[in-house]
Amino acid sequence: MLLATYDDDRVGLISGDKIADVTDDVRFVTPPRSGGTTMRDLIRRWSSVAPVLEQQAGRARRPLSSVRLRAPVLDPSKIVAAPVNYLDHMTEMSEENHISSLGVFLKAPSAILDPGGTIQLPYTDRRFDQEGELALIIGRRAHNVSEEAALDHVFGYTGLLDITMRGGEDRSTRKSFDTFAPLGPWLVAADEIGSPDSIDLRCSVNGGLRQSANTRDLIWGVPALVSYISSVMTLEPGDVIATGTPAGVGSINAGDTIELELSRIGSLRTSVAADHAVPCPTKGAGRGPVPPPPPEQVGD
Repeated sequence: MLLATYDDDRVGLISGDKIADVTDDVRFVTPPRSGGTTMRDLIRRWSSVAPVLEQQAGRARRPLSSVRLRAPVLDPSKIVAAPVNYLDHMTEMSEENHISSLGVFLKAPSAILDPGGTIQLPYTDRRFDQEGELALIIGRRAHNVSEEAALDHVFGYTGLLDITMRGGEDRSTRKSFDTFAPLGPWLVAADEIGSPDSIDLRCSVNGGLRQSANTRDLIWGVPALVSYISSVMTLEPGDVIATGTPAGVGSINAGDTIELELSRIGSLRTSVAADHAVPCPTKGAGRGPVPPPPPEQVGD
């Protein structure tokens, strides 16, 4: 099942190039929580909502191109991200440690950007990179879950671009600027994905392929990530976990177009601008992990 958030907090079922509005069905089964979005309500009450949605095969559909796709989950309580979770990225960044030593970090939910949106670079004098990642959406509250039970707490999968400022500032600072978490294009239910350990990832900038990998190469796979993170913080329905990026990160600039493709999920496209960029007020330039040189294409 492919689910999308679109227009003004509507939720739809996607089939091919069409979308069916199921917002009223969700709200009938699970009255909206104050301040919560429809998608989070759907996830929170999925066991009750799913049977209703499965009866919607004949629902009137409209062209997907006629709606404005939004980030699948607009209001997670947190975005948790995995640093250095591919060995090839560890090498290209000249890092001495990977996730097993670093743990995880938080990325501000206010950084979320809709599919097709524009990343706004805040500073004129700092380097910014693209990092394509598989993201998972939590479906059930998770606290101290085992690796064996971890996938039972995953609702579905989507794509995430972890846009990053290079330098010595804390990761959560460098990665949390507004628009630095493009998310989408939609949410694919976990039972439709099957194993999350065999998803192809490709990320291109201006049509040039920079990143090409498979999630089988993750140092910590999805079960290990969910289990560990839930031992640190309670995960709530709708929370986002970004699983990490492979080698091929590189600088982005105003005017660029980025596309992240994930097999069995879809493509997330964004553009880049620097409409209100100013000099950076912090002094982290030239510090921290050493970024790779200007990227080369890794294939067609």
